[in-house]
Amino acid sequence: MLHSPIPFVIGVAGGTASGKTTVSRRIQEAVNIANIAYLQHDNYYRDQSHLTMEQRVRTNYDHPNSLETSLLVQHVIALKTGRTVEMPLYDFSQHTRSTRTQQVIPAPIILVEGILIFTEKDLRDLMDIRIFVETDADVRFIRRLRRDISERGRTLDSVVKQYMATVRPMHLEFVEPSKRYADVIVPQGGDNRVAMEMIISRAQLLLQERRT
Repeated sequence: MLHSPIPFVIGVAGGTASGKTTVSRRIQEAVNIANIAYLQHDNYYRDQSHLTMEQRVRTNYDHPNSLETSLLVQHVIALKTGRTVEMPLYDFSQHTRSTRTQQVIPAPIILVEGILIFTEKDLRDLMDIRIFVETDADVRFIRRLRRDISERGRTLDSVVKQYMATVRPMHLEFVEPSKRYADVIVPQGGDNRVAMEMIISRAQLLLQERRT
């Protein structure tokens, strides 16, 4: 069990397909993945197994209410106090939570990633560093289109409809305004070499301070 010192928490937010995962991966590679407990907000979408597939498809997945953020808050607190957690997993092809979970063990750094993590004060207040990844809307849409078709079994028509109905309006209402809570704004995501060097240097320094 992890006793001391208390881990520090890094939050990586930004619009859909902005490059959050790339930024998170670069941080993990730089400080060694063994030093990081990685939690993705996407895995905390609410269980919808009691709904029909038609009802699941109609869910607004870009609204904060679609996520069980209170559970994510509990898990971050648990990891900060040295307790292992069982992170839920989400099956995007079935639009509901998987029956499986993933064990996440305590580590010196807790890395939290998601489009809406800065909109929730209880979660935001647990973070020591808040990073917002900013990428042009057209680039984000193209990336999302490719991802959802190749990885999540969606059709072109369904991706476009969802983007126009919920993704874009929810980005303007919730995601973009949450940028004001960021300590660091990273244009172009993981491709921004200067910004990534600064973030990684800060993470390495904090990790070294914990060790000494």
